Amino acid sequence: MYSVIIPAYNAEQTITTCIHALQNQTVPRQQVEIIVVDDASTDNTVACAHQAGARVLTPGKLGKSGVRNVGAEAAQGEIILFTDSDCEPRPDWVEQMVQPFANDPDVVGVKGAYLCKQKELVARFTQVEVEERYDRMRRETQINFIDTYAAAYRRDIFLENGGFDLSLPEVEDQDLSFRLAAKGYKMIFAPDARVYHLHTTSAWRYFKRKFAIGKWKAMLMHRHPERLISDSRTPQLLKVQMGLTLLLPFVLLAPLLWQPLLIGAGGWLIAFILSCVPFLAKTVQRDSTVLIIALPLLFLRAVALAYSYGYGTVVLRPQARQQKPILSGHHRLAKRLLDLVLGGGLFILSLPIILLVAVAIRLSGPGPIFFRQQRIGQNGKPFTVYKFRSMRPNAEAELDQLIDLDNLPEPVFKIKDDPRITPLGHFLRRWSLDEIPQFWNVLKGDMSLVGPRPEEARIVARYNDWQRRRLSVRPGITGPMQINGRGELPLNERVRLELDYIEHYTLLTDCQILLKTIPAVIKGTGAW
Repeated sequence: MYSVIIPAYNAEQTITTCIHALQNQTVPRQQVEIIVVDDASTDNTVACAHQAGARVLTPGKLGKSGVRNVGAEAAQGEIILFTDSDCEPRPDWVEQMVQPFANDPDVVGVKGAYLCKQKELVARFTQVEVEERYDRMRRETQINFIDTYAAAYRRDIFLENGGFDLSLPEVEDQDLSFRLAAKGYKMIFAPDARVYHLHTTSAWRYFKRKFAIGKWKAMLMHRHPERLISDSRTPQLLKVQMGLTLLLPFVLLAPLLWQPLLIGAGGWLIAFILSCVPFLAKTVQRDSTVLIIALPLLFLRAVALAYSYGYGTVVLRPQARQQKPILSGHHRLAKRLLDLVLGGGLFILSLPIILLVAVAIRLSGPGPIFFRQQRIGQNGKPFTVYKFRSMRPNAEAELDQLIDLDNLPEPVFKIKDDPRITPLGHFLRRWSLDEIPQFWNVLKGDMSLVGPRPEEARIVARYNDWQRRRLSVRPGITGPMQINGRGELPLNERVRLELDYIEHYTLLTDCQILLKTIPAVIKGTGAW
């Protein structure tokens, strides 16, 4: 069974259409549970939903997040879908939304898309705007941004992660998807899973909507500062446009102090128009009539988002202080600078050792000098890790003969006296020389000098939700595990140490771990 949850507030004009659309899906009717959760409506929403044949819950005034969570807890389906009361899902919407879960058991979240039947220009502009974002998401094999107008989750994962945050009246859907992405959960975009939506039809309402989003986006970015750089939905040029609108007051006031600076206003206008060109080009292809209002609305959007973000940064500061991010923005910056400066220096100093080890491996027998393997990094992103080869050339193919991954007591393994390791490999591993090429991973940004050790995808796939928290930062060459027993540590003790490192991170902690790594390597405990 699939459970579709619809939060509703004063939705008597649209809720019946939404329910009827869900009752006429291509999947069998008995497989679709329709749950309307009323948020203390003052009109006939509850009566209309009952009459249309939905299961109706009336928990009182809880807000969008609260009523969605109530619906998820009451749902009977293993897959829960969300849409809004002003949406009309296409007949194949449920089928398109749930298909990715059947195709890939690793998928925990799916995002669908909007369609629009409206004739008003502002509504059509909004549709062109979201289509631009869909173009960006189509290029991604995994996404980190799911909106609740067309969303689906595995119910157990949704509930285990607390559902939507009740403290966020806006962007609560983005917050949940960012939290899941930080744990490396797989979420994908299903562009054919479409719902017709009633977009706003006035420029003023469009501005107000963007202002509300921008205000709470400030709180969201405090919690997830890494998403300031990039997420799978937000166009980078939008950030450029926001930055330009923040400069506009200075550009306009400067000529009053010195008239030659008037040229700056012309430069600003050219820069803003150039930043809009890709959007305008797509508008010509999709709905050329929208060009009439596109440039003014792009400016309006940038103003609303930029200044509301600043406003939210100030007025929501007390609430933000109560919300600790995984790693704050300044901690991330300081950590990256340490990686580049110290990591770059160590890489250069290690070049003679790299040359000597490479020659030794080449002389020791056939096979490549370097071992390359896909590991899982920050937010579950795969990357290629580099090590000096310490095993026989066909060692990967022999693993199944040595260990049964499906019957491991916990999702981790380290084989003591591994027969695949070469004599030279034993020496390299004993002194951790096989890890030296990972300085290159650090410089590339795949890894950090200090952090949780990266694991293989087949091991990470067996993690529980708590263990996945270690994926929220870049993996490290060294870390809490390396200075506390290495391979001798059971997984839960290792994860406990790593989470303590993440939750109490300081740059001083990194420096202390780096210094403690030297005696740990000399002692050799757990260096198999």
